[in-house]
Amino acid sequence: MSEHPVLELIKQADHAISVEDFDALMAFYADDAVLVVQPGQVAKGRPQIREAFVAIAKHFKNALTVTQGEAQVIEGADTALVIMETLLHIANTPAPITRRATYIFKRDQMLGWLCTVDNSYGTDLLGAG
Repeated sequence: MSEHPVLELIKQADHAISVEDFDALMAFYADDAVLVVQPGQVAKGRPQIREAFVAIAKHFKNALTVTQGEAQVIEGADTALVIMETLLHIANTPAPITRRATYIFKRDQMLGWLCTVDNSYGTDLLGAG
């Protein structure tokens, strides 16, 4: 079975985050997408999402590399739910931060798959509020 196309998009987006190419990163998001910045804080729309990623890079002193581990994609009605292990590698730290992320992608007839919900905290949000 071949890899779902959204998994390749996530790898490309992670690379853009890691090299801080935030303009390229915005191409992966729908205009009205939502990013969970941290529990209780979301960024809505590409301009806020871009600002959030710039702030995240500064928070990690421009030393963040993002990779993915195990993943599952559940697709229906031009929508894909991605449940994925996200690994945040921070320079000068012994081990990556591991999160069980959830992402939602919607297939656009012209643009292909676009992320509409980016939640790197996954179900951990349930215990955060």
